[in-house]
Amino acid sequence: MSSIADPIKEGLARGWQVFGPGQKALPERIDCDVAIIGSGAGAGITAELLAKAGLQVLIIEEGPLKSSSDFRQRESDAYSQLYQEGGGRKTADQAMPVLQGRCVGGSTTVNWAGSFRTPADTLDHWAQNYGLKDISAASMAPWFDQVEKRLNISPWLTEPNGNNSVLQRGAVKLGIPAPVINRNVKGCWNLGSCGLGCPTNAKQSMLVTTIPAALDLGARLLVQTRAERFSWSGEQIESLSCLPIHTDGSAAGPALQVKAKHYVVAGGAINSPALLMRSKLPDPHQLLGKRTFLHPTVASSGVMPEAVNGWAGAPLAVFSDHFLHTQAMNGPIGYKLETAPVHPGFAMTNLGGLGQTLVDKAKDFPHTSVLIGLLRDGFHPQAIGGTVKLKSDGSPVLDYPITDYLLDGARRAHLTMAEIQFAAGAKSVRPAHDMASAYGSWKEAQAAIQALPYRPYITTIGSAHVMGGCNMAGSAELGVVRPDGQHWQITNLSVHDGSIFPTSIGANPQMTVYSQAARMATALAQRLNGRAVRLVAEG
Repeated sequence: MSSIADPIKEGLARGWQVFGPGQKALPERIDCDVAIIGSGAGAGITAELLAKAGLQVLIIEEGPLKSSSDFRQRESDAYSQLYQEGGGRKTADQAMPVLQGRCVGGSTTVNWAGSFRTPADTLDHWAQNYGLKDISAASMAPWFDQVEKRLNISPWLTEPNGNNSVLQRGAVKLGIPAPVINRNVKGCWNLGSCGLGCPTNAKQSMLVTTIPAALDLGARLLVQTRAERFSWSGEQIESLSCLPIHTDGSAAGPALQVKAKHYVVAGGAINSPALLMRSKLPDPHQLLGKRTFLHPTVASSGVMPEAVNGWAGAPLAVFSDHFLHTQAMNGPIGYKLETAPVHPGFAMTNLGGLGQTLVDKAKDFPHTSVLIGLLRDGFHPQAIGGTVKLKSDGSPVLDYPITDYLLDGARRAHLTMAEIQFAAGAKSVRPAHDMASAYGSWKEAQAAIQALPYRPYITTIGSAHVMGGCNMAGSAELGVVRPDGQHWQITNLSVHDGSIFPTSIGANPQMTVYSQAARMATALAQRLNGRAVRLVAEG
């Protein structure tokens, strides 16, 4: 990969204003028009649009600046360098791992590139229950269009890899629709290492698109710099205190102060509520950090007669929403079916089993298919999500109870995935459950899964999608921020990330974050200096 141009190194050589450990020295104080906390999906879109509007933009990122030259397709490097808590972030009870990016580009740098428009039924639910009547599928269509053009989002045209082919083949045999996914890639090499950072710059993440565009327009970037807390008075933020940090999170120097006319929080749906909580911002209706959702995700591994080589090729190319539409949104929990990359560390850690079971899995690894079911939570009275809380040191943790309602969905998803894998020709299937075995037929698997006890800890559940905690709503009684993203009680503070979702969405969330941030940032630019901006030119 050494012959591939690195746009980040090229930008630094052109004179980008990047500060922090390993970069230019941080000053004691920075003044700007808009300070953006985070550099992921919401932050990147916001930064480009506000920089286009001629505003002085400052981007503040807690993680390091890594680029294609650093992405070596090694799990040991990627998880420790690019993910929150070294890839070890978990819920408060340690029952669920939570994968989130912690680097320039945020989770867009390490996600699997699946790009879905917000489901219309989700937007309808928000309109009916949260007063978001102007955020419909029709009104969002122009924003979806802009984002898709800007980030080259289009259907995956290459033959699905072996793992995705199992899902497609088995689903079609059972009469279940399994279409090809939309992905934000350009000139993809089909390597399969999307979750480890794209070494060819094909994935159109914020790292290689909007952040460079904003920096070229004069924006400044602070890296390895943690936003600690706001100072505020009345209805206004007065300043933001930040701390330079080493990659292990320890302090790397004295604190600095950021003074901006407006602040945009876009640190993700655990860190964003935590920043507002540390700052003791007004929360008159006790909504901050509440109703935080995960798309709790369960997995099923199948041993196929043919070599699957699930570590190679686009990890996410086929999906099925069939089981999101076979019951009411407020009925038994629905689930989206996708595939997961079958990288050794990721798969062996998250598929369950100990001792000899892991030895057997390793032997079967080239023939292993991994399907995942993403549970759509937040639409039923028993699906209230979790709550972001602060530890004694001020760092965040998500308290997320695994309820019987979720576990019923986990069992049904395991049954569905096993049936699909056997329909695709699997020799054996094992749901990710500590008391499960490798079952040799669909009949055997069906009976066994129905009989398994579904409880936390023994049922393997995780997530890479975090949503809610600063939800938008049409009234202050229902939400933390207004429909335009501005905080209901603080006039110069907005939130532009997945924490604004009132529920989960039932789809990979990056596209929803992109489009909502585009809508909000365009209006914010108009409000701050009267400039009309777009992500892409009209026509």
